[in-house]
Amino acid sequence: MDEDQIAHVADLPKVELHLHLEGAAPPALIRGIAAEKHVDLSGVFRPDGGYAFSDFVHFLSVYEAATGVLKTPADYARLTRAVLEESAANGVVYSETFLSPDFCGGGDLSAWRDYLAAIRETAEAAERDMGVTLRGVVTCIRHFGPDKARAAARCAAETAGDWLVGFGMGGDENRGEQKDFAYAFDMAREAGLGLTTHAGEWRGPAEVRAAIDVLGVSRVGHGVRAVEDPALVEELAERGIALEVCPGSNVALGVYRKLSAHPIETLRGKGVKVSVSTDDPPFFHTTMKDEYRNLARTFGWDADVLRELNRTALDTAFCDAATRTRIAKRLETP
Repeated sequence: MDEDQIAHVADLPKVELHLHLEGAAPPALIRGIAAEKHVDLSGVFRPDGGYAFSDFVHFLSVYEAATGVLKTPADYARLTRAVLEESAANGVVYSETFLSPDFCGGGDLSAWRDYLAAIRETAEAAERDMGVTLRGVVTCIRHFGPDKARAAARCAAETAGDWLVGFGMGGDENRGEQKDFAYAFDMAREAGLGLTTHAGEWRGPAEVRAAIDVLGVSRVGHGVRAVEDPALVEELAERGIALEVCPGSNVALGVYRKLSAHPIETLRGKGVKVSVSTDDPPFFHTTMKDEYRNLARTFGWDADVLRELNRTALDTAFCDAATRTRIAKRLETP
């Protein structure tokens, strides 16, 4: 594939389903807010200004330290605008972002409503200005434990609707078990929310199986280590369970040593529904355009393949039918 074809692929309109709002914060924004509030973020940034971390556990601590400067709904409005400016610049026309009531008001429902209103109002203004549509997916934080997950699920259930469309779980996959969070996921399911959870990034195929069998999710965040169990891969394909794959993140964190070793092409070839996302893009030095360019160069994926992945992403998005129809028309752009 020549560079003109790769450039065309990178410019395609895109759907992104796996994006952590705080994890997408430009370092300059976090540094600026920290300076305004006189917060010392020593150790959070590298000399070149990027986020500094050595491994996944360290990444989580840096993530939470950076997030810690975001203390008010106004801070989250600024964050949302900055993230959507980056999404729009990368051709994203629809995005679902993970939001945690633990970070937005400490799990208090009244405070959560205030944060959510600021995020939503900013997103709606950004859609008018930049043409990128955002929807929210509440996430509980696995290493915060099941009790806080229930509080997060209550916040999600009480604010579910046309904008807050899903519930999921992020955090440290090596802490606890998927089954520990079944009550929270049952609450979200009863509220009509779409369900996803991180699984199969650090733990193996059994973690993915627990996600789909115990929690009953229709999407799995990452899920790539399912490839180690051929029977599970076949089941994912048969049941239409979608994987929110973040290739650049997986390589940056060392799940796979290089993109050519990543199983996304194998999974797609076996009929598993996969989409492409950036996860926490400034942490992992990636953008949606970078992901598309790298996939094109590594696997020879042309515009037809990536259009197919975007249609799959939209089909498995948690938005309502009217939004899906509207976004589908935008994906038809040559």
